[in-house]
Order: sequence, then C-alpha cells, then structure tokens
Amino acid sequence: MTPVLAAIAVLLFVTFGYASVCAASPFGACRRCNGLGFALETDRRGRPKRGKTCRRCKGRGKRIRAGRWLYNRAARLHRNGTA
Repeated sequence: MTPVLAAIAVLLFVTFGYASVCAASPFGACRRCNGLGFALETDRRGRPKRGKTCRRCKGRGKRIRAGRWLYNRAARLHRNGTA
C-alpha cells in the first residue's frame, strides 16, 4: 500500500469515526467548566467551592459537537431550500 492510499484510508477512518460519535452522542462536556456547569473556586482554607455559572454552556455543562453543529446547519439549509 502506498503512503498516499494509507493516508487516505486513515483520514476516512477518522472522519467516519467522528461522524459516528456525533450521531451517537451529539453533546460533549463543556471545555471551559469540564462539564460541571460552574467554575470551581477555593475558599481561604483551600477547599473547593462552587463558583460562578459557566457563561459558555449557561450552566448546563454540555456543548454541541462541531460535527453535529455542521450537520444541523446543512440539514436546515436543505430543508429550507426544498420547501
């Protein structure tokens, strides 16, 4: 197998793998708050306490994956164009 065919095969494998992850689980943990929905702060004794609500995920702790976002946009564009 030539290096070009191997690179294409790996690229297709990664693409279809990510597409299947987006189809099975369209939401992932928020990267800013690590899925908690709020920031962790420490009090004066060093113990963790709840901080402010995460502005990126609005306290839900979840975010939509980039591939699912693209799929939703393409589906909406197709649906509006064929109506």
